[in-house]
Amino acid sequence: MAVDHIILAIIIGTLAAIVYSLRILVLMERRIARMDYHIEKLTVKVLKEELKLEKEEKNIEREEERMERKLNLKKYKPKKASAKKVVRKKATKKTSRPKKKKK
Repeated sequence: MAVDHIILAIIIGTLAAIVYSLRILVLMERRIARMDYHIEKLTVKVLKEELKLEKEEKNIEREEERMERKLNLKKYKPKKASAKKVVRKKATKKTSRPKKKKK
């Protein structure tokens, strides 16, 4: 009988250890699941911030381009009256000159 009790105690002890280790595994899995959930929340927040920053960056680039265009137009924009005179001169030169004859 003593051997039977010892074998039975070993079996019950082993089963108790298995149940305890499963309990620990379940608790660890819950912790990991919570950490994953919090990481996902953080990544969503970071993604939203990134999108906001990209949108602001595009707006800033557009404003810079507008400013550059305005500055370039003011510096290098030819006067309209002088541009018309140049066009008229070219047109009159071609039609008013008689062709020279070769001798």
